Amino acid sequence: MKLLTMEILKKLPAQGSTEGQGKDAMAQVKFFTPDSNWTWYAVEYNPDAKMFFGLVDGFEKELGYFGLGELEQIRGPMGLKLERDLYFDPVPLRELM
Repeated sequence: MKLLTMEILKKLPAQGSTEGQGKDAMAQVKFFTPDSNWTWYAVEYNPDAKMFFGLVDGFEKELGYFGLGELEQIRGPMGLKLERDLYFDPVPLRELM
C-alpha cells in the first residue's frame, strides 16, 4: 500500500502552518501497524524533508516529528508493514489525546 498519495499530499498543511492551533489542529492521515497497537496521526508534512508532524500513539501519546522513510521501514511483531487507514476522517488532536 502506498502511504502517501497525491490526494493526501494536497490535504496535508505545510509544516509549521498549524502552529498556534494546539489541540484544535486536525489530524489528516492515520497510519497504523496491523499487528500491534502503534498509530501515527499526521497533521502537517514537509515534502522536501519527507517529515510529518503529528501524534504518535505507542507506549504513550506524544506530539512530534516522524519521517516517511521511517514509516516505510516499520514492521510489526509479525513482520507486517505499516498501513494507512483508508476510512479515516480528519479529526482534531484533542479527540485523539
